[in-house]
Amino acid sequence: MMDDQHHTLPFLKSHAPSMVSIVTYLLIAIALFTLAWQWLNTRHRFNDIEKSLSIKLEQFETINERSLTLAKQAEERAAQANARTIVLEQRLAESRDQQEALQTLYTQLAENRESTAVAEVEQLLTIASQQLQLNSNVKSALLALQAAQKRLEPLDLPRAIQLRETLALEIENLREIPQLDVVNLSAQLTQLSELCGKLPLISERQPTLNAASRKTETPPANGLTQWLQPLWEDIKNLITVERIEQPEPPLLASDQAFYLRENIRLRLLTARIALLQHDETTYKADLNMVKSWLITYFDTKHPDTIRAMQLVKKLAAQKISMTLPQLTDSFAAVNRYKLLLENNH
Repeated sequence: MMDDQHHTLPFLKSHAPSMVSIVTYLLIAIALFTLAWQWLNTRHRFNDIEKSLSIKLEQFETINERSLTLAKQAEERAAQANARTIVLEQRLAESRDQQEALQTLYTQLAENRESTAVAEVEQLLTIASQQLQLNSNVKSALLALQAAQKRLEPLDLPRAIQLRETLALEIENLREIPQLDVVNLSAQLTQLSELCGKLPLISERQPTLNAASRKTETPPANGLTQWLQPLWEDIKNLITVERIEQPEPPLLASDQAFYLRENIRLRLLTARIALLQHDETTYKADLNMVKSWLITYFDTKHPDTIRAMQLVKKLAAQKISMTLPQLTDSFAAVNRYKLLLENNH
């Protein structure tokens, strides 16, 4: 028995270190395998993130190019507006020269009452035509025609009465033209521009705030329902499920968001210029572009965005084009009157 015990103890002593070494090697192998797996997984994630960032950068560059194109178009339109302003100033200068020439003519024709009245009527007709063609100012044209009609009242002659009737028809046609409140529409465009400057982007959307803004008032309850209602509201607010129309909403960097808001301001500015020029095509195209950007890049469920969309629709529904008369009948009547005077002399 003693010999067997002596033989067994050395055997165990010789094998104990080898078992510990095996376990140690296994643990080291598992640790190395875990580290290698984590390194490969992390590298794979980094590659995915790098690809996603490259795609986003390409999208941002595309948006930046579009923004620069729109800015150039706005500059071109501003240059065109300046050119039109210069042309208007030249025409106004010509009008002043004509007025000075007519004033000299009035002095020469002071002895001839009828000729002076016809010359004044012709000058007032010229002013009315300029107001209609250059400024689309119906009110000023009406005042000029009414002044011309009043100037002919002292002349109790058949030809003067006929000219007054022609002027009366022109005045009636101008009164039937629908009036466009340009000042109010321009103020609404300014309000829309200020509102779009503080709208939240789609990346900044707040579903809880949007849900609270759409919340309707419920009738007051009594008893247990009144006690459980606040608890139920708190439970519902823990998780808010909201439908997103676009599966991948565009995310803009801060500088891209700045360019987007500036482009909206430029579009609304060109819409205001088109309003003053009664250019309905450009006016509606700019408003439709603003509406498209609001839907694409901004939180359409935010109360301010909803208000901005309603304002854009209201402005786009306005008809700003006007068909103005040329006053050709009145000019023809004045020319016939002048021919009669020349033939009499």
